[in-house]
Amino acid sequence: MKRLLFVWLCLACLLSTASLAPAQDKGSKDEAVAMVQKAMAAIKADGREKAFAAINDPNGPFRDRDLYVVVYDLSGKCLAHGANPKQIGKDLMELRDPDGKFFVKERVELAKTKDSFWQDYKFLNPANKLIEPKSMYMEKTDGLLIGCGVYK
Repeated sequence: MKRLLFVWLCLACLLSTASLAPAQDKGSKDEAVAMVQKAMAAIKADGREKAFAAINDPNGPFRDRDLYVVVYDLSGKCLAHGANPKQIGKDLMELRDPDGKFFVKERVELAKTKDSFWQDYKFLNPANKLIEPKSMYMEKTDGLLIGCGVYK
């Protein structure tokens, strides 16, 4: 009986620790900014084609836990996407979040007056497949919008 109780307590401890793990595995705002800067450096050093291929690689250097890089042109066309290859090459200006917010359109508008910014919206978290609030950090350079977001 004591052995059964011990096993049960161990399992309870493991389950409670496992439920805390996803929060610890989320990327931070500082990591998102660093990922954008790393992507910008790769685009400048390696050229767009090679850098976009690396960004699109789900096992590449621009994917870390729930962090991934996206790249748009200034008309809202997706040029690279670290979590959803189906968006690459598409005009996403009319894409809405679950609340109806045109978040790509808003990014393009923000980029007209800012070289870098944070933007809030809701999006599917590829790590847990849930719609969650997200903050996306974007930087504008050479006609591109490069971003990486954090799930709150």
